[in-house]
Amino acid sequence: MNKNNEDINEEQETENIPEAEKKEKSNEEILEEKLKEQTDKYMRLYAEYDNFQKRSQREKDMRYGDAVMDTAGAILAIGDNLERALATDVETEEAKKLKEGVEMVMKQFNDTLEKLGIKPIKALGEQFDPNMHNAVMHIEDEEIDDNTVVEELMKGYIYKDGRVVRHSMVKVAN
Repeated sequence: MNKNNEDINEEQETENIPEAEKKEKSNEEILEEKLKEQTDKYMRLYAEYDNFQKRSQREKDMRYGDAVMDTAGAILAIGDNLERALATDVETEEAKKLKEGVEMVMKQFNDTLEKLGIKPIKALGEQFDPNMHNAVMHIEDEEIDDNTVVEELMKGYIYKDGRVVRHSMVKVAN
């Protein structure tokens, strides 16, 4: 009977070993699942943070662009007045020297706009584009193609990202 008891004990031990291994495997599987879960959460959080950074940078750039456009729009009238001053005819030496000073201020004004990413819109001789131009006058002229800008009454400006700061006021041929 002792042999039978020993055989029974050995059988129970061998039967218990696979169950223990099964429990260990299931613990390993559980740990692997938890690891996968945590890795997935980490990757999602990382992607969300990366998107947040990109979105924040875009919003910051847009706010900066809006501020530049608002400021430039407010000072464009100064440039218009400088251009009018330069368009006047001068005869005396004093007036010529004054005009040279105004030319230097106008160059500084244009350089500053360019540094801010603001450039003039090409209008004269171009096809009329309602996104860039504001037609305030029309003329009938058979020699000029339809919808061609024949005169720029007030210069328009565009920001570097393509947004219009101020539309060009133009005369268009029909």
